Amino acid sequence: MKQQLVIEVNRTHVCIEHPAPVHSVAFSPDGQILASGSIDNTVRLWLAADGTLLRTLVGHTDSVGSVVFSPDGQTLASGSGDDTVRLWRAADGALLRALEGHTNSVLSVAFSPDGQTLASGSGDDTVRLWRVLDGALLCILEGHTDAVKSVAFSPDGQTLASGSEETVRLWRVSNGTLLSTLKGHTDWVRSVSFSSNGQTLASGSEETVRLWRVSNGTLLSTLKGHTDWVRSVSFSPDGQTLASGSWDHTVRLWQAADGALLRTLEGHTDSVFSVAFSPDGQTLASGSWDKTVRLWRVADGTLLRTLEGHTGPVESVDFSPDGRTLASGSWDKTVRLWKLG
Repeated sequence: MKQQLVIEVNRTHVCIEHPAPVHSVAFSPDGQILASGSIDNTVRLWLAADGTLLRTLVGHTDSVGSVVFSPDGQTLASGSGDDTVRLWRAADGALLRALEGHTNSVLSVAFSPDGQTLASGSGDDTVRLWRVLDGALLCILEGHTDAVKSVAFSPDGQTLASGSEETVRLWRVSNGTLLSTLKGHTDWVRSVSFSSNGQTLASGSEETVRLWRVSNGTLLSTLKGHTDWVRSVSFSPDGQTLASGSWDHTVRLWQAADGALLRTLEGHTDSVFSVAFSPDGQTLASGSWDKTVRLWRVADGTLLRTLEGHTGPVESVDFSPDGRTLASGSWDKTVRLWKLG
């Protein structure tokens, strides 16, 4: 029987209760289901239309920090502080397999574009590549000297980027060969993102964003302007604009071609933890420790809306595939679904 945990519904959004702070939210590719990962050790699947709780996925024994759907929407992956990745069947929440081998928390998970390979980055300083079909470990990518906080596949699925201590590494997915070690950052690399054509990689660390040529690892630009750690970076769908969210309370928009600063988006009163572009690239969402989500018009940086209601830091934001709904996960033990259409 479906359970309803909606605690607030109004014309702007639905607020759904979670038993514990929410670290990560992700929409299924068809936009019908929202997944949330929490420090209560569970993954929950919600009906995106009205916030109905469809099922609670139990099995992890520590906090779930990362959730992601496969490109076909049939499988959900979750990474946890219990050192494992779990693969779940999205249709009914059945556990397909537990991927064991990491010796520290799994901090980031990502599916390859064809959905056949899963990458996991861990506090054990390694990245592991797994075959989704049967959960087989394909290879262990070693070389980082500290926790791997972010992993991302290139759009063609041939290259994997991993961010860790002061470096980004690029790996050939087919055999795990290290292609390049990208040096220059002076602190943790907390976020990496490929451009839509796969030719450029962005990495966020200390007070800078760096743009790298993927083919040979050359540093293209160092984007300066932030005055505190850059926590999140994301390319627009067309690859022409890069957004960065920082602990300096600002979001910055950069021209991807040359790294020029287009505009600084000011208004948050605390650290910006996450940024996400709408599918059409016209709107940017930012989630902050000031307990708000803000929506910005990318073309000119205008603040469109401030979404208020959370009573704790907002750690994760994600647009539905049709761009009409935004999900936000917060430390206040709620997920909110904001109606934008």
